[in-house]
Formats: sequence, C-alpha cells, structure tokens
Amino acid sequence: MWMRAFMTSVYRVILPRIDVAMESGRISDWVKKVGDRVSKGEVVAIVETEKAAVEITSEVDGVITKILHNVGEEVKVGEVIAEIEVEK
Repeated sequence: MWMRAFMTSVYRVILPRIDVAMESGRISDWVKKVGDRVSKGEVVAIVETEKAAVEITSEVDGVITKILHNVGEEVKVGEVIAEIEVEK
C-alpha cells in the first residue's frame, strides 16, 4: 500500500496594529469557521477598532484549525486570534 505524507505547518493569525494609537480591537465577525479552507488574501475575520471596522486577511493558503477568540471579545494587538494549517 502506497501512502502519501504531507508536511504541514501552522500559521498564526495575529491581530495587527491598524494605526499608531491602537492597543486592542473587538472581534465583530468570523467570516471563516474551523474547518474552512482559506486562500491567501481572503478575509478571515472582521475586527472593530475605535475608528473603523477592519478586515483581517489570511497570509497563506490552508485550513482554519483553531479560532482562539469569540465574537465580541476584546483582543490586544499582537495576540494570536486563529491558526491555519498550511500544507507544504
């Protein structure tokens, strides 16, 4: 029996600093759910700051394996909000 093995890695989606004064943001929507496939540049979540609602996009192609914060939660800049499994 012939099996194919894949090397996988985990990409951590972090909450970026949208503007100089930003210290945190609130998750207002998860566009993608655990198990969903995502492509590089595709919107994963919407985060609200004091000034605007911002789309958080994936930097990689892969599958969402973890969502670490619920809708409505306040998240500090630099915190991991989700994980994406990337096939190599």
